[in-house]
Amino acid sequence: MRVLVIGSGIGGAATAWHLARRGAEVVVADAARPGSATEAGAGIVSPWTSRRQDALYPLAAAAGRYYREFTAELAELGEESSFEVVGGMIVSAEDAELAEAHERLAARAADAPEAGEVRRLDPAQARELFPALAPGLGAVHLAGAGRVDGHLLRRALLAAAERQGAKFVEGEVAFRADGTVASEAGPLEADSVVVAAGAWSRELLAPLGIDLPVTPHRGQISHFVLPDTGTAAATAAWPVVLPRSSHYLLAFGGGRVVAGATREAESGFDYRVTAAGQREVLDNALAVAPGLADATLVETRVGFRPGTPDDLPVLGLLRPGLAVSTGFGAGGLTNAPFAGKLVAALALGEDPGFDLGPFAPGRF
Repeated sequence: MRVLVIGSGIGGAATAWHLARRGAEVVVADAARPGSATEAGAGIVSPWTSRRQDALYPLAAAAGRYYREFTAELAELGEESSFEVVGGMIVSAEDAELAEAHERLAARAADAPEAGEVRRLDPAQARELFPALAPGLGAVHLAGAGRVDGHLLRRALLAAAERQGAKFVEGEVAFRADGTVASEAGPLEADSVVVAAGAWSRELLAPLGIDLPVTPHRGQISHFVLPDTGTAAATAAWPVVLPRSSHYLLAFGGGRVVAGATREAESGFDYRVTAAGQREVLDNALAVAPGLADATLVETRVGFRPGTPDDLPVLGLLRPGLAVSTGFGAGGLTNAPFAGKLVAALALGEDPGFDLGPFAPGRF
């Protein structure tokens, strides 16, 4: 069976790998437009700390559980996913907020052993784990939270798919009204098509008369490097930091700290770092971690997250032979690898083994 996957962000890459390892003949097409959410994403893998209580949480929890499985499989193939369990901290100066977070996380961890131990930390203990943190912030620590470099994970998934025979087509592709797919290299024939084009999925599907309400939500995310004072060597072990707001901090080796992100639902495809966006990121980062004040601001990345009206992904069949995997919002790096497994099953005409009803495209 020949399957065309349109889009090679984390969703498309994961779908392509799952299809290829199942023996499908896979072609991946991607226009490599600037603003890919995968390339700009922070890389926090901690679904248990989310305050979401709707249909997204069961999917995200399953995705978090799956991370250890599929990254181990990639490692066996010699592909480095970059995923590491470093722990995470919900931080606050308010005891009531920390008490609520502890209760919520403890309940979730009871049903999800991979979430790890949950414990309260006083401000001194929290700063011991993340030295740049503001002195008055206590924390709830979750041992199982992880981080991943989206660029490296995407590369690993695509390389693993290529090992299994996947082929790649670069450049723009477009549906024709009759359902065929045109590319700069000519028609792309397939028995089944998976649209995993992120925020560009709506315009891609429009020629088929399908109006999928997926819109670009701009996120601006900044990367810092700490001065080489001995701290830089330790940042690889720093946990993810999650304040009450939608902003966050996470660290990688070599003194790199990532802070973000704006959530701009009305941005369109405006690929710019804005003064207001940069100020928002800096204000939030320095309020939580004033120890970053002397860090070098290396770059600010821009990514267009695919958003939906109900903030839920779009996973399922649009019509026989045409599946979609998009709409992950800010949760793509967590949820898309597992979703790729489910949508690959749909593309092959199989039962995915997970209830995708809440995410069906027909709900719109």
